[in-house]
Amino acid sequence: MIETLLRDLRQPEYIHVLINPLPIYGLAMGWVGLVIAFFLKSRRAQIATLIIVLICAASAWPVYEYGEQAENPVISMADKDGQAWLAEHKDRAQNLIYFFYALALLSAAAIVVPMKWPKSSMALTLAVIVLGAVVIGMGAYIAQAGGKIRHREFRNEPPPKKSTAEEQR
Repeated sequence: MIETLLRDLRQPEYIHVLINPLPIYGLAMGWVGLVIAFFLKSRRAQIATLIIVLICAASAWPVYEYGEQAENPVISMADKDGQAWLAEHKDRAQNLIYFFYALALLSAAAIVVPMKWPKSSMALTLAVIVLGAVVIGMGAYIAQAGGKIRHREFRNEPPPKKSTAEEQR
């Protein structure tokens, strides 16, 4: 059993699937906590939940990197429609990953900046809440295509069509 686990941990596609809930579910849980802390006006609770948001938003980076490394093995496992969904999943991730980074940076700023300027706390926390809601939606959008790569039961629409620019490459 340990050998199997260690072998799985050397496969980027396994690691990608293992950690990909962090930037979505983890971020959503941190966001809910942050909203509650905001309304309770508890700075300590805000800091704790901002740390969770920071970690979960930053976790998009290893999820993305392991996804990139897993592309070729997954292409070989997927059928034609799954390959189209993989390309769509990759495009969505490439286009939206920077919003996760921005949220991580904004969360860090919302933790640190109020130490020098305490009055900035509420505005920065509110900015994290707003951007966090947007980023959670983006994460769901990315994951929606990812789930259709290997799960035919989730394919309730035809696979995405490549643009003519992509077809010419």
